[in-house]
Formats: sequence, structure tokens, C-alpha cells
Amino acid sequence: MATAIITGSARGIGAAIALRLAKDGYDIALNDISEGMFENNDIMDKIKAEGVQCEKYIADVSSHADCENLVKAVKERFGSIDVLVNNAGITRDGLMMRMAEDVYDLVISVNQKSVFNMTKFAGAVMMKQKSGRIINLSSVAGLYGNAGQMNYSASKAAIIGMTKTTAKELGSRGITCNAVAPGFIQTPMTDKLTEEQKKAILNMIAMKRYGQVEEIAGVVSFLASKDASYVTGQVIEISGGLSM
Repeated sequence: MATAIITGSARGIGAAIALRLAKDGYDIALNDISEGMFENNDIMDKIKAEGVQCEKYIADVSSHADCENLVKAVKERFGSIDVLVNNAGITRDGLMMRMAEDVYDLVISVNQKSVFNMTKFAGAVMMKQKSGRIINLSSVAGLYGNAGQMNYSASKAAIIGMTKTTAKELGSRGITCNAVAPGFIQTPMTDKLTEEQKKAILNMIAMKRYGQVEEIAGVVSFLASKDASYVTGQVIEISGGLSM
């Protein structure tokens, strides 16, 4: 049985990806930063109902040591690491001129350094296996920028460069690395927007609706599959035609 690690997967897009990969037959290693993220949460039960194994691992993926220990624990538990989805991420929005240094550094550490940490350690396992799929979560903010998100946009743009570099460094070992760049996805965060804000956003989207977390998970599923065996170093925008 193949195994997938999904960081930041207690809820939201990460949980949707974990459930979709479970439906595809992968054993699942869930990860989030605290036990509290899994409270009042049935994601593990849903995954196990698909007939696969599932474990949760509490780790701060911005920590080099935590990532090393996480990968080691997953390898010992499941025997292989076949898919890594670098999904963990946060936002701390604010205009550049008012943004504190520690706020900038925090977002870069969680969103960007986590990708380096996890790719380094999981990639080492995949290199020995001579196979693997790495899928990184970027964002349209990393493609186009977004006012009030200097830190977030920088982290997500960096992930695109990291994706292409990883694809070049690990391709000869049978490992692919790709990124997806979601646009506006319906989550509790978008539910809090005012009607005026929602209207302004929808006017920028060709399909005139928000994306669903399952639509992100579907593209990740493809990139993890045999059908994507010759796809690497690519960034797939999933935005419903944002600002075309």
C-alpha cells in the first residue's frame, strides 16, 4: 500500500486532499500543528471508512527538527512515503508599510520554509525508493500578487521556484514535483466576507463562483497518479478563470 503525507490537513483544503487520496487507495499520514486542530473533527473516521490506514502526527512543519522526526515516524509506521503534499499555510495580512517584521517572518517560515523542510526529508526517502510525487500548494497570490499580502504572496511565489528546482534536482530519481495555485475557494474565511466583497470577487472570476475544496483535491489526485507520470515542474492554476 502506498502512503501519502499531507501537511496542514486537519481541515479545509488539506483535509479534502487527504480524503481524496484515501479514496484513491493511499494510507494517509495527517499532520497539523496542534492536537486542538483535530478537535470536533471527523476527518480520521472518514479516511478510515475508505478502508485505508490513517495516523495523525502533531508537528510544526516550520521546524527543521519537527519535519525530520515526522518523516522518520511516518517511514517507520508505513514503510514508504510515496506522495508528499505540502499544504500547510497561514495568512497574516496587512499593508506592506504597516507590516511588522515578525509577521512577515512568520508567514515565510510556515508557508515557505516548511516546503524546504518536508521536501528535503521526504525527498531523501523517495530518492532511495527511486519514486515519488511531491505536490506543493501555491496560490494565485504567488502568480499575480495581492495588495495586503506581501508576506503571503512572497511565500507562494517562492514555492513556485522551489517546485521547479525540486523537479530538476529529483527528476532523474523518478520523482515528480508540481504545484497547484488555487484561487478563491469556498471556506469559512470566504463565508465571512460581506456581500459587497463577494460581488467584487465574483466579478473577477470567469465562472462566477467560488471553487470547492474537492476541486483542488481532484487536481492533486491527478498529479499523484500514474496518469501524471511525465508531468513535472508545472504550476496548475485552479481559479475558475480569475482575471482572464
